[in-house]
Amino acid sequence: MALLELRQLSHAYGKHTVVDGLSLRLAPGEIGCLLGPSGCGKTTVLRCIAGFERPDAGLIQVGDEVVSSPAGHVPAERRRIGMVFQDYSLFPHLSVAANIAFGLRAMAPAARKARVDELLVLVGLPGHADKYPHELSGGQQQRVALARALGPRPRLLLLDEPFSSLDVDLRERLAAEVGAILRAEGTTAVLVTHDQHEAFAMADQVGVMHNGQIQQWDTPYNLYHRPANRFVADFVGQGVFVHGQVLPGGAIRIELGDLPQPAADSAASWRSGDAVSVLLRPDDVVHDDASEVTAEVVAKAFRGAEFLYTLRLESGQDVLSLVPSHHDHAPGERIGIRLDLDHVVAFAS
Repeated sequence: MALLELRQLSHAYGKHTVVDGLSLRLAPGEIGCLLGPSGCGKTTVLRCIAGFERPDAGLIQVGDEVVSSPAGHVPAERRRIGMVFQDYSLFPHLSVAANIAFGLRAMAPAARKARVDELLVLVGLPGHADKYPHELSGGQQQRVALARALGPRPRLLLLDEPFSSLDVDLRERLAAEVGAILRAEGTTAVLVTHDQHEAFAMADQVGVMHNGQIQQWDTPYNLYHRPANRFVADFVGQGVFVHGQVLPGGAIRIELGDLPQPAADSAASWRSGDAVSVLLRPDDVVHDDASEVTAEVVAKAFRGAEFLYTLRLESGQDVLSLVPSHHDHAPGERIGIRLDLDHVVAFAS
């Protein structure tokens, strides 16, 4: 049985529909993520799950309890759902231990202290019990907010852009650590973010949202390598679409060579001669000095272990390529390249 299920959820503000017939299922102990650009409806879905908004249509079920439907609405305080906010919302006048214990007031003092100590170890902050929020880094404050939300053992945890106020280098690392903490606690969770690196580091299943709907609910691997439509392909990862033409038998010819027929169901309806757009990721275009096919270096971005090159083909089409950083080429140089695709992703032009 799913721990969280949404069926045909819809919500509007006035005449503006924000969530439009959205459905998803999340298994116990699974971490899901709603990923998408600003305004796609992901935060509204989270607020509906939490009980802060009453949907206009559809059903929300947590465990075996229907918490929202046309027949009724369970208030937020009775849903046993934890929440971690973007701004942490820690009490500045309370110590770390007191912040974590805030939701545990119904417990006996000894049990409450034991739970706080357990959570401090779980989130990697033993020895910080007597500190105050202003004495902690942003990442440490986020861990305290997580420990406080986990304290009452909620049946579901919601995280609303929890890493957005942190610096870029810390976000992905903390997302992976928070994911490990939630799995250690056996907590089912839903993360909302616009950052795919956070989503991929933390979540088991990711739903890419656009215009109030989930375009694809899948594993991070499948979103990257098997996007369901062009929006998902554009939004997830980096890549460039190049012109292709369908050959007899279903293979596709592009400027850099012939590719096998894509596995997508839609490819079965293509006919020889049809124009298609083929997605090339930076890891699909490999630098190879022995290759007879060359491209001009237009721009490059140094990433430590790698360069991300923008390369111009003979036709004028630009593609991206990840190249080990010891291959340092200047703009204007021509370098050999070849294709190395495990997954052919193409859409009808």
